[in-house]
Amino acid sequence: MLAVVGATGAVGTVLLGILSQHADIWGEIRLIASARSAGRKLTVRGVETEVVALSEDAFDGVDLALFDVPDAVAAHWAPVAAARGAVVVDNSAAFRMDPEVPLVVPEVNPHAARNRPRSILASPNCTTLSMIVAVGALHAEFGLSELIVSSYQAVSGAGRAGVDALREQLALVAGTELGTSPGDVRRAVGEDHGPFPAPLALNVVPWAGSYARDGWSTEELKVREESRKILGLPGLRVTATCVRVPVVTTHSLTVHARFEDEVTVDHAREILATAPGVVLFDDPAAGEFPTPADVVGTDPTWVGRVRRSLDDPTALELFVCGDNLRKGAALNTVQIAELVAAESRGRDS
Repeated sequence: MLAVVGATGAVGTVLLGILSQHADIWGEIRLIASARSAGRKLTVRGVETEVVALSEDAFDGVDLALFDVPDAVAAHWAPVAAARGAVVVDNSAAFRMDPEVPLVVPEVNPHAARNRPRSILASPNCTTLSMIVAVGALHAEFGLSELIVSSYQAVSGAGRAGVDALREQLALVAGTELGTSPGDVRRAVGEDHGPFPAPLALNVVPWAGSYARDGWSTEELKVREESRKILGLPGLRVTATCVRVPVVTTHSLTVHARFEDEVTVDHAREILATAPGVVLFDDPAAGEFPTPADVVGTDPTWVGRVRRSLDDPTALELFVCGDNLRKGAALNTVQIAELVAAESRGRDS
């Protein structure tokens, strides 16, 4: 039996849609959420299913539990589910850097899912996931030595409050001549910016996450630490600057990737064109490159603007886009669960 914990949330809704689209290998699917959501009915795989309250008994008979809940909730309840016999796949930040919890991207490090001493597997942050499938494919061929990225992150990464804040701000500035003098957008939007430190309508904000240390945000350090763990490169040089942009869903990143030896664009394009989970869309002379408005709602990592650095024959420049609610959250969680299920079936056969 499969359980979805946090079934009524934004990512949980996408997750249920993905489960309905993928092959039915689960049989019964149990939907779990907070007590205030208990009793709601959601449709999964065409079956109307009642949501049950999160409790120890909710995990009775569960083989796999997919968690999409706040960090503190996951930190408490994921070990409870594991103790009741479930393998947990957690989408929060609670366990990502735990040395006893694999951080898994099935296209990059599927082998990591086999060793799970705590019966918990973690899925990376949506920003990391928006680029790591493409970067991992290039690393497997060329050997990555340094990663410098800038992210352009959609507001849905900040949850429903982020989406609502952007839509409210867009309504306030629509049809105006704002954005032509200092502070005019701030005055129109007012002091309430939602979960962001500055207005996002007609603007970009060079900050995502919360303050970590020495001027770095938590989001930037996640990209660094998670990339190192996923790729098995604990000493990899990684620098990230995370920027919030007025896009509803789909993160984008510019990627400067340096490798051990000289690279060619033609070889890199061959790798990306055949890599699982990657779509190469790259003909800038014809105006063809990925944008969030075109990528939203799709599963792959889309890659364009593939160039060799003008000053470094070992470095490539890329532009990547990935839907932060699909591959960036729900899809990767389901893919990890499918890995575990396939492993169990292999043992049983």
